Amino acid sequence: MEIKKRFFKDPGVSYFLFGPRGTGKSTWLQEHYTDNVLFIDLLSPNLFRFYSARPERLNELVDGNPDKELFVIDEIQKVPELLDVVHQIMESKKNIRFVLTGSSARKIRHSAVDLLAGRAANKTFHPFMASELGGDFNFEKALKFGLVPLVYCSINPLETLNAYVSLYINEEVRMEGLVRNIGNFSRFLEIISFSNGSILNMNGIARDSQVGRKAVEGYVSVLEDVLLAQKLPVFSKRAKRKLVAHPKFYFFDAGVYRALRPAGPLDSPHEIDGIALENLVMQHLMAWNAYTGNGSKLFYWRTKSGVEVDFVVYGEDMLKAIEVKNSNNIRHADLKGLLAFKEDYPEVECLFLYRGTEKLMINGILCMPVNLFLIELVPGY
Repeated sequence: MEIKKRFFKDPGVSYFLFGPRGTGKSTWLQEHYTDNVLFIDLLSPNLFRFYSARPERLNELVDGNPDKELFVIDEIQKVPELLDVVHQIMESKKNIRFVLTGSSARKIRHSAVDLLAGRAANKTFHPFMASELGGDFNFEKALKFGLVPLVYCSINPLETLNAYVSLYINEEVRMEGLVRNIGNFSRFLEIISFSNGSILNMNGIARDSQVGRKAVEGYVSVLEDVLLAQKLPVFSKRAKRKLVAHPKFYFFDAGVYRALRPAGPLDSPHEIDGIALENLVMQHLMAWNAYTGNGSKLFYWRTKSGVEVDFVVYGEDMLKAIEVKNSNNIRHADLKGLLAFKEDYPEVECLFLYRGTEKLMINGILCMPVNLFLIELVPGY
C-alpha cells in the first residue's frame, strides 16, 4: 500500500503534536518537512542520553545550525526538561519554529502549555480515516483490526495488532514507570475492555479487577495520558431532562479494543462487533473534529430514564446527533433516542448509521449506511 495523504495540516506556528504510537506522526513530519529542518529523535538511546545529561545542549545545536528554521523533537516526553530550553529559544529567536511530538502526555500535560506561555499550539494525530485510505479502505478489516496505520498496512494485521498492544503496555506504561504493579494493570486492562462504549462504573471495575477504586481511577488516567483511551462527557447544554452524570469510556481504536477484549464461547460476536462499530465511528468523529479545527467537541447524551444518543458533535455553528446500530434493518425503536433529542433541540441535524445499504429519510432523520458515512467523512465538510 502506497503512503497515504493525511488530513492533518501544519498550523504554521510552533506546536505540540500528540498521537498514539504507530499512527504516522513521524512519517507525516518527514514527508512534509524536507527543507531547513533538523530532526531530533529521542527514541534513539544516544540522543536520549545526550540531552538527558545536559538539556541546554539544544541551545548549542540551534546556534550551530543557523540555516535551520524548524526543529522537530520526536517523543519530547522522554526528556521533558528540554521544554525549558525550547521556551528560552522561542523567546530569544523569533524566527525559529519547533514541532514537539509525543505519544504520552503524562510528564508534560500540566507544565508544557504554561511553560511555553501559549506559544505552541496543541494538535493531535489520529489513526487513518476511511476517506484518507480511499479505495484501500476495507470496512470489515477496519472493524476487525482497527485503523492504526502500523497495523492496517501490515501483512499480518492480527499479529501486528497483538504486538502493538504489548508495546504500549511495556514501553509506555512499564518503562515510563506509570504504574507500580504491571500485573494489576494488565488485569485492569482486560476488565475495562468490557466497559468500552459504556458509562464508566469505577466501583464495578475496581471490584472485578480486585484493586482499589483509587487505583482504578489512576489506571484510567494513565490510559488517557498515554493516549490509549478517552472519556466522553455527557452533553448537558440547555438540558431539559434529568441526565446521567458519568462519562462513557472508549479506546482510541476499534482494533485495540478487540485485542484487549477477551472473547470466549459464551460471548456474542454480534455484540462485540456492535461495540467495535461504535468505536470505529467514535474515532472517526474525534479525528474529524481535530482536523477540521473548528473547536467542535464530542459528547454523548443519556437521560436518567435510559434514553440515549451515542454521539453529539457540538461546536460554534454545529449540532449533530448520531446513533449507531449494528443492524441491517431500521426499527422505529432504534430512532427513539434521536427523536427525543430532536424534541429538546429542534435545530439539531440527526443521523442514524446502520449496516444496511440504503439512504433513507425517516421522521426527519437521515438513515445512512455506516460504511458510506465513514468514506464520505472529510474534515472541513
